[in-house]
Amino acid sequence: MLIDNKLEIGALSFVIIIISVILHELAHGYAAKQLGDDTAEAQGRLTFNPFAHVDPFMTVLLPLLLAISGQPVFGAAKPVPISRHKLKWDEFGMAIVGFAGPFTNLVLAVLGGAILRGNFSTGSLWVTWWFYFIAINIGFFVFNILPIPPLDGSRVLYAFAPEFLQEFMDKLERYGIFVILILVVLGYSFISPIIYSLDQHIMRFILG
Repeated sequence: MLIDNKLEIGALSFVIIIISVILHELAHGYAAKQLGDDTAEAQGRLTFNPFAHVDPFMTVLLPLLLAISGQPVFGAAKPVPISRHKLKWDEFGMAIVGFAGPFTNLVLAVLGGAILRGNFSTGSLWVTWWFYFIAINIGFFVFNILPIPPLDGSRVLYAFAPEFLQEFMDKLERYGIFVILILVVLGYSFISPIIYSLDQHIMRFILG
């Protein structure tokens, strides 16, 4: 049985969010390094120090409030600095770097599902931890894979987009966090059902 104490859920979710964000950002940084760009490493982003990756609103406050209120959880971290001109394969290298982060969250969710389905324990804390671990990582995967700059999914779309769309995405990219805030605040009623539906499909697939 899952615990329903909001304080306990908030504490568990906070720890899971930090772990998930760190691994997400490290995946970006290491992918970039493998493709020839050491910018993230030079700026101290290849670290397990959460303060290097955490954005107070997008990484902590927003996903915590969503988790506690029972809404589909999503969020983002400080973008890892990438020098595109250093990467192999140009925009296709950027697509690989972009996808590495959310893909890591998906892998974490799958691993969490394997552990939970293994029935190693029936304790409520154990079940709750892995349930939220899976849900939060799925939420991070789904939200970040949206093809909207500056989210990671836009890096993948950019690599295959026609030139006029790339130019539009470059302009949108300049506004960075403001685009995300508008998407979250004004577009929540639109994106929430999409995220919820994708979350549920992936959750059912992972948990069987």
